[in-house]
Amino acid sequence: METLILHSTFIPRNLDITINSNNSHPHQLTLITAKSSSTIFHNLTKNSSTIFHNLTKNLPKYDQTIIKSPLPIIFKSLDDFICNVIDLPLPPSLDPKHVLSGNFAPVSELPPTACDAVEGSLPACLDGGAYIRNGPNPHFFPNGPYHLFEGDGMLHMIKFSHGKPTFCCRYVNTHKHAVEREIGYPFVPSIFSSFNGGLLASISRFFLTTARVIAGQFDPINHGLGPANTSLALISNRLFALCESDLPYAIEITAEGDLKTLGRHDFGIKSAPFPRMTAHPKIDCVTGEAFAYEYVGAPPSLKLFRIDSDGKRQKHVPISMEKFTAIHDFAVTERYAVIPDVQIVVNPWSILKGRSPVEVDREKVARLGVIPRYAEDEGEMVWIEAAGFNPVHCASAWEEDGGDTVCVVASNAVAVDKLLENVGSAEMRMEKIVVDVKGKRVVRRQRLSPEILDFGVINPAYAAKKHRYIYAAIVSELRLIGVVKLDLSIPIKGSGGDCAVASRRYGPGCHGSEPFFVAREPNNPIAEEDDGYLVTYLHDDKTQESKFIVMDAKSPNLDIIAAVKLPQRIPTGFHGLFLSESDLNKLRQSC
Repeated sequence: METLILHSTFIPRNLDITINSNNSHPHQLTLITAKSSSTIFHNLTKNSSTIFHNLTKNLPKYDQTIIKSPLPIIFKSLDDFICNVIDLPLPPSLDPKHVLSGNFAPVSELPPTACDAVEGSLPACLDGGAYIRNGPNPHFFPNGPYHLFEGDGMLHMIKFSHGKPTFCCRYVNTHKHAVEREIGYPFVPSIFSSFNGGLLASISRFFLTTARVIAGQFDPINHGLGPANTSLALISNRLFALCESDLPYAIEITAEGDLKTLGRHDFGIKSAPFPRMTAHPKIDCVTGEAFAYEYVGAPPSLKLFRIDSDGKRQKHVPISMEKFTAIHDFAVTERYAVIPDVQIVVNPWSILKGRSPVEVDREKVARLGVIPRYAEDEGEMVWIEAAGFNPVHCASAWEEDGGDTVCVVASNAVAVDKLLENVGSAEMRMEKIVVDVKGKRVVRRQRLSPEILDFGVINPAYAAKKHRYIYAAIVSELRLIGVVKLDLSIPIKGSGGDCAVASRRYGPGCHGSEPFFVAREPNNPIAEEDDGYLVTYLHDDKTQESKFIVMDAKSPNLDIIAAVKLPQRIPTGFHGLFLSESDLNKLRQSC
């Protein structure tokens, strides 16, 4: 029998981790815990990336033979014990029976299926294209705590060919999804829920996760652990499914109208352990570049970078932050990148209190960072205090006064304390903030509507440019019950007003997804900005039917001009996009 003893400067002396291996008991693992849990935590949380790297650098990488060993059964028993015995009672926001109820319940995959029931007339600009939406859809029902943000990514696509729509939905085959499907139960941890069950449960899960990595059950260092469940982006003529806890996954749309995961993509740069990328990269339609960032746990806290038109990641600009901040979205103008330094931070020490490390820092003053998007270093960054401005989604940004002034429109979480516990109670308000870059000050902030609004979008052709219209979802708790059209040219006095010029509520029991704008004539340079359609998915709780709907963006009531009944229910999800026939042709060539 061979014994492998792992030594690390991050492991205290009274903690020994050994792996015993022989022919009769392959991958037998013994974990002797330390007497002092606080000492363990202090050493293990100073740099989690380095910890896992030191623990696993001399071990075999992810090994599927582990599936045939007794370890999965042992680990499953330990996981059940933590969930059923050690965990404190779950609040509704983490109880999977509550979180995954109603239209949040997951669905099964569906191969390409014809949609026979079409109401109205589908616009010609949709033909040959496809609308795809991403969202969480756990493959296995969770045994322990579960947060709305963490289910396996599933893509729901409706594709149009000669006026005939076809629908399909497929999981993004991430490393997390693959290893859990192989073993037969969910086990990959999440920072949103895995450490909310009390101190003992938090530490137990940390050590169980470490044991799984050491034993080769999964490999988050080399293959990531994100669910790719948040959004989609077309970067350098390639389609990606994204979440901010991992690198993007490349997706292929087959000629038959199916979806296929091609694999995790690093854009040609091998970075440190646990690489990740924002779920909201910004695409410059003129240059073909994509701008993105990743936030990390060790200085520098944020890395801003761009991906050129050939799909190659360029040298990043390290940006120092006062605290490890969880930045979900940012904005880009023709000259600048605008980075919100929000009050949502990552604090590993909260695990000692049995809480998620993602939390709200009530003492922190929110800021906006403005930096030239081709900056060489962070010395060109300008920080501007914007107390209480915690944008979740940035709808648009542009410059005025020759670049001296920057305007950003975003959904601000007014009740930021409630954002992580119950996102539906965070009181999302669509705000316009104007900053003087040279003077390093906020010129004005204005609410654009009295409605609770999120998921703001614009005509994609106006990205990074000054524009007139924004389309946003009306939010009621966790449901998107309608859509509103805002006209930014309407003067607003004081700190708030109402610049809505059109709106539609879906009706009792009906709720939709994020809207997406599709131009009626995408190649017409003189077309009006709002000459097009809003597309989204809509679900009716009463009939349990889901539809794809098309709304006229110019009409005062955002009239539904076409609807397609779908062959399967679509759960509530996050972000989507429409790919034109030209986009799909380029996508096929790149694959």
